[in-house]
Amino acid sequence: MERLNLKIANSDIALIYEHSSELPLVGIKLVFKVAGSCNEKKHGIATMAAELLSEGSKRIGSNEFNRALDMRAILLSASAGYETFEISLECLSEHFEYGFDMLLELLAQPNYDKNILKKLKTQTLGIIASNNSDFDYQASNALKAILYPNSRLATPSIGTPESIAQIELGDIKEFIENSLNLENMFIVLGGDIALERVKFDRLADVLKVGEARELSPVKVSIEQREEIISRPSQQAYIYFGSPLKFALEDRYKLSVAMFILGSSGFGSRLMEEIRVKRGLAYSVYCSANLNLSYNSMSGYLQTKNENKDKAIHLIKSQIAKFVKKGVTQKELNAARNFLLGSEPLRKETMFKRLAIAQKEYYQGYDLGEFDLNLERIKSLKQKELNEFIASLEELNQLSIACLYSCLYSEPK
Repeated sequence: MERLNLKIANSDIALIYEHSSELPLVGIKLVFKVAGSCNEKKHGIATMAAELLSEGSKRIGSNEFNRALDMRAILLSASAGYETFEISLECLSEHFEYGFDMLLELLAQPNYDKNILKKLKTQTLGIIASNNSDFDYQASNALKAILYPNSRLATPSIGTPESIAQIELGDIKEFIENSLNLENMFIVLGGDIALERVKFDRLADVLKVGEARELSPVKVSIEQREEIISRPSQQAYIYFGSPLKFALEDRYKLSVAMFILGSSGFGSRLMEEIRVKRGLAYSVYCSANLNLSYNSMSGYLQTKNENKDKAIHLIKSQIAKFVKKGVTQKELNAARNFLLGSEPLRKETMFKRLAIAQKEYYQGYDLGEFDLNLERIKSLKQKELNEFIASLEELNQLSIACLYSCLYSEPK
């Protein structure tokens, strides 16, 4: 794995590259920074733009475009996150040139067609309607609304019926042309392919140079709000979250801390206290959400309606105890043994290694940080970890969203 620098139309483009001839496969990904839903003018445009780029090119249309790809087992897709927009191509090495040509055609001539837009709107509104009966989804979005107030994250990435109705073809065209440009792009490439086969310069024919964009920070709420939603539910859906602040070099300590607190499933502190000892939930989980614009901790559990208050109290008390007293040597040893045994499996395939390298580069680490962190975990001391956990006081600034039925019968 190596990081290289390309020059495309006078723009400096970072390239993450691994050559592997284990299988005759190639994958290339164009990653555009500050190009996800954080960069849209109307809610839902980024997601809809990604869907439109799955509808083929204007020249040959959706059916012919996708049939040509299917005949050669080529996967060409687009996806939008909050901070980034990605276009991915995976294929057999022998079909790379053809697949790359199709990717370029897709960028040069997106299928801006009013019938395509109508179809995408109908599909999106159907998903939104379906989400209205998904209690997990509703509770999760309620947490985002109070945890990330006055930000794009407070509204579902898919948009709302009102915002979808306002989207026009011109909006999607403007988003694609302004968001997908060279100055905000880096490339991830791997597989059975030499660099000389990839005509990177041709990207300048279909992408504007543009200007580098700055990512605006998202303020994570410290107000410790609680949002209660009443629905005819058989269970209480509890989502919780808080700000999370840590130094870049302490990422490995955070991984161990979150593993012990709640990301490891059985054996985690929250699972032990809430399910094993008290039987209040089938599962409980929490993890760190790490991004360039914000970091936070979030988690969830389901419990009986009548147990919601007890469960919420336990979440708060256990997190407070975790920050105040830290972990035991036994917990650290168990976490260390599991992580050192399981984490290397995340690198067993080339595509997994590329995904790790992409995240390392994007988050500002040198390539190889993943392996360095495993070495650091090997020598991590209990005192050192507990001092770090004690610094995470903002974990106590919990916001909570709870969806439950207020019509349940109190136990007699």
